[in-house]
Amino acid sequence: MIPQNVQPRSSGEGKSLSHPVGQERAHSHAGNRLLAALPPDVMARLNDDLHLVSLANGTVLFEPGDPVEQVYFPQSGLISLMVITRDGDAIATETIGREGAVGLHRGLGERRSFSRATAQVTGHASVIAASKFELAIGTSPAAREVIGDYTELLWAESQQLAACNAVHDAASRLCRSLLQSADRAGSDQLPLTQEALANALGVRRTSVTLLAQGLQKKGVIRYARGMIHILDRSRLEACACECYQVMKGEALAEAIGARTRRR
Repeated sequence: MIPQNVQPRSSGEGKSLSHPVGQERAHSHAGNRLLAALPPDVMARLNDDLHLVSLANGTVLFEPGDPVEQVYFPQSGLISLMVITRDGDAIATETIGREGAVGLHRGLGERRSFSRATAQVTGHASVIAASKFELAIGTSPAAREVIGDYTELLWAESQQLAACNAVHDAASRLCRSLLQSADRAGSDQLPLTQEALANALGVRRTSVTLLAQGLQKKGVIRYARGMIHILDRSRLEACACECYQVMKGEALAEAIGARTRRR
């Protein structure tokens, strides 16, 4: 059963839709760092309307042009934002984990999705109806500032990714992508398929296979049956391009937290 106002669609691959988890976890929302950065009075207003749901790998939350009716704050797992070309190709442009949110811009007024939002790694998310989120933050300049900060930081990261894709080789970008995914999912064990990695890097699946095999031979990762285990993080960081340090997984949350503490 899907909780009221939470109605993501199936990706068509036989994946289950999101569903509420047990009542004992109903108030476990503090794991998302963006929620934790909101003012306490705003969180008090949000708590009654936030629901913790499970998002199965492949669940589609939004398609391009869809009205944004829910806001998702990942607690675990990963959500990918993907641009869909006219030929049907999907290119991942951003990955959101427990440091951020999907649909957050809806808090500033009615919005439509620019991209397809899909659960890339199974996990949990705190979800709220967008209209209730907008109402809760509408009277809080501090909360709206947090949203503005996060949106600005995502824009800066998008620019860095554009530069990364233009000048860095696929091998170093794969290492950067794996490190970012691990940071945002909170785990060094990542259920990432060849298709997901190919979409993230903009390369063919065969290229991903060869690159992953190379890292496995070096003892940096173990890759089998769609599961990647990071075995040597320090060596993986050494192989990654400079963009990982620029966009390090904690950076968004740290910047928002620092801005919040200065108030």
